Amino acid sequence: MDSKTYLRLSLMMFLAFFVWGAWFVTLGTHLGSIGFSGSQIGNAYLMNNIAAIISPFFVGMIADRYFASQKVMGFLYLLGGAVMHFASTTTAVGPLILMLLIYNLTYMPTLALINAVSFHQMKSPEKEFPRVRVWGTIGWIVAGLTIWFVQSHYLPDVEKSELPMKMAGIASVLLGLYSFTLPSTPPQNVGKEITFGEVLGVKALRLMKERSFLIFVICSLLISIPLAFYYSFANPFLNDLGMEGAAGKQTLGQMSEVAFMVLMPWFLVRLGVKKTLLVGMLAWVVRYAFFANGNLGSGMWMLYAGILLHGICYDFFFVTGQIYTDRKAPKEIRASAQGFIALITYGVGLGIGSALSGNIVDAFTVNGLKDWRMIWYIPAGFAALVALLFVLLFKDSKSTEPAPEPRPAMEEA
Repeated sequence: MDSKTYLRLSLMMFLAFFVWGAWFVTLGTHLGSIGFSGSQIGNAYLMNNIAAIISPFFVGMIADRYFASQKVMGFLYLLGGAVMHFASTTTAVGPLILMLLIYNLTYMPTLALINAVSFHQMKSPEKEFPRVRVWGTIGWIVAGLTIWFVQSHYLPDVEKSELPMKMAGIASVLLGLYSFTLPSTPPQNVGKEITFGEVLGVKALRLMKERSFLIFVICSLLISIPLAFYYSFANPFLNDLGMEGAAGKQTLGQMSEVAFMVLMPWFLVRLGVKKTLLVGMLAWVVRYAFFANGNLGSGMWMLYAGILLHGICYDFFFVTGQIYTDRKAPKEIRASAQGFIALITYGVGLGIGSALSGNIVDAFTVNGLKDWRMIWYIPAGFAALVALLFVLLFKDSKSTEPAPEPRPAMEEA
C-alpha cells in the first residue's frame, strides 16, 4: 500500500468513526433534555443494537454480491446524513426512535464495508490495517473534543442540544461524497449463494460442544449487558453531576483503549487468555463502583479512573475474546465464528442491556432525580456475578498458552 492510498483510507476511517462518535456519546443527554424517560433513552440506543443484528444480512446477502463497496458506502452515508438531520429536528418519542432505527440501518453496514475497502487495497493486512484502523479511534476522539471545544467557547449546553446530531449528519454527507472517490472495491461474492445460516455464523455453533467455548459464549453475552449502561447513560450521569466538557473528557477512554491495545501482547503472554478475560470482566465491576461513589469533589479521581478503565474493559475482554475465538475455530469457520461472537455481543447482549438499563434508570428516578449510586451498583453487581461464573466454570487447558498479537477491533467501544 503506497502512501497516497494510506492517506485516503485513513481519512475514510477517521470520518467514519467521527460520525459515530459525534452523536452516540451525547444522545442520552440530549434525549433526557427533551423529556425522554430512562426506558425511552434505552430504547433509542437499542436501535443501534437491532441494526447490528440486521446489517450482516445486508452486507453478506446484498452489498457483497451485487455492488461495489465504495458505492454502497456513498449511498448509505448520504442517506444516513439526511435521516440524522431530520432526527435532530424531531422531539416526538415515536418518530425520533424510528428515525434512529433507520439511521442505524444505514450506518452499521458501513463498518464491514470500510474494512472491505481497506483490505482490498492492502498487500499485508496484518501489518497495514492497524495503521489505518487507529485513525477510526482518533476520529471518535476528535468528535468528542470538538463538542468540548464548542461547549467551552460557544454553547455551554451543547451536549443537551441537537447540535452533535447535526454535526454527525454533515460529516456523514461529506463522507458519502468522499466514498465515491475511493479506490474501487468490487463485490467479493458475485454469483455465490449466501444463506442466512452463513451470515449468522451457524457453523460456529459446533464449537459450543466444547464446554470452555460454551461458557465463553454465555459469559460474552452476559457481560455485554452491563456494558450497555455505560454507552447509554455515562454521559447523562456526568452531566447530571455537573462535569464540564463531559463528552470531551470521555475521549480519555478511547485514548486508554489505544494504549492498552499496544500493551495487549505483553499482558497476553504473561497472563494467558483466561486471566486476561477475567481482568476485563472485573474492570467493569471496578468502573461502575467508581461511578457509584465518585463526585466532583474528593471523588473526582474515581470518575476519571472509571473513564480511563475503558481500555481494560474493552480490550481485555472483547479483543482477547476475538483472539480466543480465532484460536478455537478451525480455519474454514473462523470468519463465521467471529461473526457469531459479534452477533452475540454487539447485537443480542448490548440489545438486552440497552432495554434493561433504561428501565433500571426509571426505577431509581423519583421526581426527576436519579439515584445514580444505586443505578451503577446494579451493573457492577451483575458484572461481578458473571466474573464469578466465569472463574468457576471456564476451564480451558489452552488458556494459559501465549497468544498471538491481537487483531484490531472492528467496532468502536
